[in-house]
Amino acid sequence: CPVIVYLLFCVFIVTIKTLVFPSETSDSYVEMVPLKPLQLKAFTLCMRLATELKGEREVILFAYRTGDYDELNVWRELDGRLSFYLSGDGVFFQVPELGALKTHLCVTWDSSSGAATVFMDGRKSLTKIYKKGHTIRAGGKVLLGQDPDSYLGDYDAKQSFVGEVCDVNMWDSVLPDRTIKDLVSGKRVQRGNVFDWETIQLKISGTVEVIHREL
Repeated sequence: CPVIVYLLFCVFIVTIKTLVFPSETSDSYVEMVPLKPLQLKAFTLCMRLATELKGEREVILFAYRTGDYDELNVWRELDGRLSFYLSGDGVFFQVPELGALKTHLCVTWDSSSGAATVFMDGRKSLTKIYKKGHTIRAGGKVLLGQDPDSYLGDYDAKQSFVGEVCDVNMWDSVLPDRTIKDLVSGKRVQRGNVFDWETIQLKISGTVEVIHREL
């Protein structure tokens, strides 16, 4: 007697939310609510983003501010370099410029060694030594789209983000290089324990569109 085998295929459709900042403004931003306080001695921060803003101005990519300090700001500088600042002078990386094609960007830092790096689409920059022994302080707010020059205020439209950003995740440790490459390719890895884009709570102000796309 012939044996009939039925194969059942399950198709899982994954959707991801994307934030679109359509124009330069001084009042459009998204506050991200963390899963835990940002009292950090190390971190990995990753996101996917695209912007057509070129070298005519600075662009804020991520801003964490407490009452008195910019605790962690990530920038596209005027000359196209990427940088991040921890309560003072920054560390700068000469890397390919961001553009209209989406880039997977990660920045990592470890207080014990001061090691700071940038990853673009899984490719790792050289390591720089920055703010060895420093601690990022808790008690602030995290924004996408604007750089607050005071606690949640004093926004400058000429520094605002214009473009698209999604998949913002943060860990309170430095992820292995292999894990970051897995993130780029879309493999499942341990979700961020500071920010997890799949479950994150977002507070939207101004003109920001939320688009849901299938992966």
